[in-house]
Amino acid sequence: MSNAKVVLEPAFQGVGHKPGTEIWRIEDFKPVPLPKSDYGKFYCGDSYIVLQTTCNKGGAYLLDIHFWIGKDSSQDEAGTAAIKTIELDTMLGGRAVQHREPQGYESDKFLSYFKPCIIPMEGGFASGFKKPEEEKFETRLYICKGKRAIRVKEVPFSRSSLNHDDVFILDTEKKIYQFNGANSNIQERAKALEVIQHLKEKYHDGVCNVAIVDDGKLQAESDSGEFWVLFGGFAPIGKKAVSDDDVVLETTAPKLYSINNGQLKLEDIVLTKSILENTKCFLLDCGAELFVWVGRVTQVEDRKTASAAVEKFIIKENRPKTTRITQVIQGYENHTFKSKFESWPASSTAGNSNTEEGRIKVTALLKQKGVDVKGISKSSAPVNDEVPPLLDGGGKLEVWCINGSAKTALPKEELGKFYSGDCYIVLYTYHSGDKKEEFYLTYWIGKHSVREDQEMVFQIANTLWNSMKGRPVLGRIYQGKEPPQFVALFQPMVILKGGISSGYKKFVEEKGQKDETYCADGIALIRVSGTSVHNNKTLQVDAVSTSLSSTDCFILQSKNVMFTWIGNSSSYEQQQWAGKVAEFLKPGVAVKHCKEGTESSTFWSAIGGKQNYTSKNVSTDVAIREPHLYTFSLRNGKLEVTEVFNFSQDDLLTEDTMILDTHSEVFVWMGQGVETKEKQKAFEIGEKYVEHAVAFEGISPDVPLYKVIEGNEPCFFRTYFSWDSTRSVIHGNSFEKKLSVLFGMRSEGGPKSSGDGGPTQRASALAALSSALNPSSQGKQSDERPPSSGDGGHTQRASAMAALSSSINTSSKSQTQSHSGQGSQRAAAVAALSNVLTAEGSHSPHHGRGSPTADAAKTELAPASPPPEIEPDATETGRTEPDVSQEQTANENGGQTIFSYERLISKSTDPVSGIDYKRRETYLADSEFQTVFGMTKEEFYEQPRWKQELQKKKADLF
Repeated sequence: MSNAKVVLEPAFQGVGHKPGTEIWRIEDFKPVPLPKSDYGKFYCGDSYIVLQTTCNKGGAYLLDIHFWIGKDSSQDEAGTAAIKTIELDTMLGGRAVQHREPQGYESDKFLSYFKPCIIPMEGGFASGFKKPEEEKFETRLYICKGKRAIRVKEVPFSRSSLNHDDVFILDTEKKIYQFNGANSNIQERAKALEVIQHLKEKYHDGVCNVAIVDDGKLQAESDSGEFWVLFGGFAPIGKKAVSDDDVVLETTAPKLYSINNGQLKLEDIVLTKSILENTKCFLLDCGAELFVWVGRVTQVEDRKTASAAVEKFIIKENRPKTTRITQVIQGYENHTFKSKFESWPASSTAGNSNTEEGRIKVTALLKQKGVDVKGISKSSAPVNDEVPPLLDGGGKLEVWCINGSAKTALPKEELGKFYSGDCYIVLYTYHSGDKKEEFYLTYWIGKHSVREDQEMVFQIANTLWNSMKGRPVLGRIYQGKEPPQFVALFQPMVILKGGISSGYKKFVEEKGQKDETYCADGIALIRVSGTSVHNNKTLQVDAVSTSLSSTDCFILQSKNVMFTWIGNSSSYEQQQWAGKVAEFLKPGVAVKHCKEGTESSTFWSAIGGKQNYTSKNVSTDVAIREPHLYTFSLRNGKLEVTEVFNFSQDDLLTEDTMILDTHSEVFVWMGQGVETKEKQKAFEIGEKYVEHAVAFEGISPDVPLYKVIEGNEPCFFRTYFSWDSTRSVIHGNSFEKKLSVLFGMRSEGGPKSSGDGGPTQRASALAALSSALNPSSQGKQSDERPPSSGDGGHTQRASAMAALSSSINTSSKSQTQSHSGQGSQRAAAVAALSNVLTAEGSHSPHHGRGSPTADAAKTELAPASPPPEIEPDATETGRTEPDVSQEQTANENGGQTIFSYERLISKSTDPVSGIDYKRRETYLADSEFQTVFGMTKEEFYEQPRWKQELQKKKADLF
């Protein structure tokens, strides 16, 4: 590689030496550092270079360089960005992954740096920028796409921009509206709420009303009317027009081209890692995305030539100019690239170089601080003092051994003994920090267990999981790969030779093998290598002197005599554990302690005489790898995964199944919205992923595998997220949950059919009509119901009747005609009728019930569509009394039931006790209530519930 100084750009000096994001804009064909205050702002007329530096667990820096090309950026500017990206990579040692990012087609990884989204602005450096003080607020309409990485695009502020298939955000000076197309994706609706929050904080100083408008639902509530007034009044919206943004590039079978002197040559052979030569560059064409692979010893000019050749290839093949290109350096290939090959044998070269680089940096840092680093050995195993999250103690532990088609419970004194020829089920019931009862259910598979027992242990464990309604985390654990949470349950955990199950005994007999099952009266040598509660694994080894090691402690059982043998290089913790294990195996028996070199002849004769054994520490290569979250799909039986970058709890969507790979364990997470039959396939999915990861990521095929259901995530899963436990108690789909979390709002409607609905929708409207026209059947009304506001009820009923009539008349026309939007309009009319008439009776304390006539209509006309369950808090309007009685509050507060605002707020320094904290506002005096909310209590409770909750949140009474 040529000297980095030749291509060193002054703007790149000193970069890439600390984790974070660094951005340059191309100005007059030179990279100019962007002020941090402008990070996230991208102009359509410009090109940018973005460097992302991350530090892995081994201390090595991982580098990604993205060059972003605005849709109005000149070809020369885009070319400059590409060339400067190569120069930046060269300066950083030539090991960064490079990404070409066309506007509107950015990679998920790039977008993950700027959560929740980027919103490119018109203009650019060449055309000049408006200063913030010159900018006047302008109403804008955006379209939002994407379930996790959100792509936001400004569209013309016109009714013609709206359609039934997408989610739109209308940002006005006083209010932000989200318009949900009738056929839009629930998860895109949820993600659009994050964009609203972003707009609210960035352009409205965090103070702005938010309204949700559902397509095809003409609410009596004013937000819908306000929204349509901004577009000149309500009118039908047309079908979605297909644009370039909607064209999804097809992923094709990968083709590999070698690049020599700017010329491409197709390599018509099976794709294997060995094809890639370190002196060459290659192009991997996958249709939707192109990869340029660069050998480690290629020259800078070769890399520039390869980049130019790929640009020509795109033009020649008539590929869209928005095609993404990713350049990877040998040894730093990403998962997506590797998965395109038949397999990718693990190589320790890159990993070791990463670790070694990290070690050098750490050593240099210690030297700067004056620490003596002479004792730091390159070959010494790193000591990890970090204690992983363990399950709360004090729980109930149950263990069963599989014996034939049944399970046999182990007595308390045997808990912790595992035979390598058997399979076990472990159930631990405990209470977490928030007093919630949790369950840890796993099955353990011995290394020498028989196939029949392995299949039976899964069946029984799964049956137990089903009987507990899917509440436990369910894990599969192989001998030798026990995770810390499992090991810590047993103090100590000892793995013994042989087995006690009938299946194992039969197998040994049929094979004519010697039964080596541990016997309390026999000879056994047991190695103790653990040093703490979460890694105290103890293993029975062959009773010969060659099994000894100076770095460990051993227990020798010779009939009724017990020895503890202490290796010269063993730790104090190991010595302590050795004594504990000896007492566990033979309680009350006197133990003889002997240090290495002081053994008696009795000791050596018990293990067949003294022979040479190792005195070196057997180092195990521990792969240092960050956790990864994936979505997946099955195509022709083959698992394909897509990574979710910079993931958070927000990416766990209730309708999805996700895979979290931490390298030391694999979790299959399933949302509550996943069908029951799909939840039964969790381990099948997990096993397919493990096969995939063994081939491309080098994880162990015996890695612990867990099934986790939303709402029951254990601490050792939650530790990989910034976890908010309150989210798990919110019910509903992704959109409803996000609405509640971000804005304290509830969805104004349940799931809607994307089709006509026909008889079912008419039945619902008729039921609502019958209920409205028979108010006497609603039961006695609450004394607290606000007085009727004029004659609005009759007018609304008349409008609703007209809507219903129009709907029914339209549906009776010839079905051979197809009118655009007819189904949506009919659904809108029927939904409007239902909403208007339901709103009239919403203040009734029996709002959850319909009239007998209505119920009859629903039963007769729509038996297949039962109403969704609605939680008490999900009602749109109406006052809900506190769960805590006034008497209870008075008793705890000296007879007082009215309190000051300062004592009622959630951040009060003198909080009130004995109140219903969900209804803090009800304890305010009427006068102070009006001061806080700017309205009377009656006016406040006439509002929709979500508005009440939003105002309570602003007032810190939420």
